Amino acid sequence: MTGNDLDQLRELEESLWRPETRFDDDYMDRIFAADFFEFGRSGRRYSRDEMFFGGQGLADIEAELPLRKFSARYLSEDIAQVTYISRVTYGSDTQYGNRSSIWSRDAGEWQLRFHQGTPCKPV
Repeated sequence: MTGNDLDQLRELEESLWRPETRFDDDYMDRIFAADFFEFGRSGRRYSRDEMFFGGQGLADIEAELPLRKFSARYLSEDIAQVTYISRVTYGSDTQYGNRSSIWSRDAGEWQLRFHQGTPCKPV
């Protein structure tokens, strides 16, 4: 993984946890591929449309940044898999998750195609 791609993917992945970008539907529309879907940490499947919040956060979310154990690898020249561990606090509840995302590059821009979160023990 080249340093530039690694930096871009880290920045994009972390932007999904920052309220100022997570709840910016125009930004998210550019980031999510047309066929994006997610298996959430809860086990629920989310469609692309469900990831738009109309500028409003659904709950106070506090994610630890930088992301723990962040890594990325190429699956092909323009497809990358990102993995990391999330530590997110919702009110008084802190949750950890193993995370995996698939990003594809089209016309030089990365777009998120798939994401999955799986609960894990604190690390």
